[in-house]
Amino acid sequence: MKITLQVAGGAGGTGWTQYVIRFVLGGLVTLLTGLIAKELGPEVGGLFLAFPAIFPASATLIAKRERLRKARKGLNGTVRGCRAAALDAAGAVLGGAGLVGFAVAAYNGLPQDGAATALGTAMFVWLAVSLPLWWLRKTRPWRRSWEHTRRGGAGDGARPPGPK
Repeated sequence: MKITLQVAGGAGGTGWTQYVIRFVLGGLVTLLTGLIAKELGPEVGGLFLAFPAIFPASATLIAKRERLRKARKGLNGTVRGCRAAALDAAGAVLGGAGLVGFAVAAYNGLPQDGAATALGTAMFVWLAVSLPLWWLRKTRPWRRSWEHTRRGGAGDGARPPGPK
């Protein structure tokens, strides 16, 4: 997979209304996090900071970009756009799970250890939670066993005999 960087501003037909929608979505997420923190305290509110305010905006941008890429080829890219946004959402969930681990480690470590030690440990916890989750998402070992069961084969990729 080749990763490229596109730096053209406004590429893909993103108009000012799209930016306003994304700004409002980000502001609403931030407002909701603040209200949760005010009502339930900063410890609980801090956990909701794991949901980045920019996520709804990036998900809509990703979906739109993929739809437009397919449209240029004369195809309907709605499904592809939704799948690309869903993949981004899956990554956000994995990172969010790591951030919960980070928050717990930092909360427990900061009162006792120095900031550098506590935050270093919290970063390690984030990696220790996020990387295995990412690996599981990437390799999906349960999917292979499901395909094996569905095919009825020995797991070597051979298809079971069917009607001719």
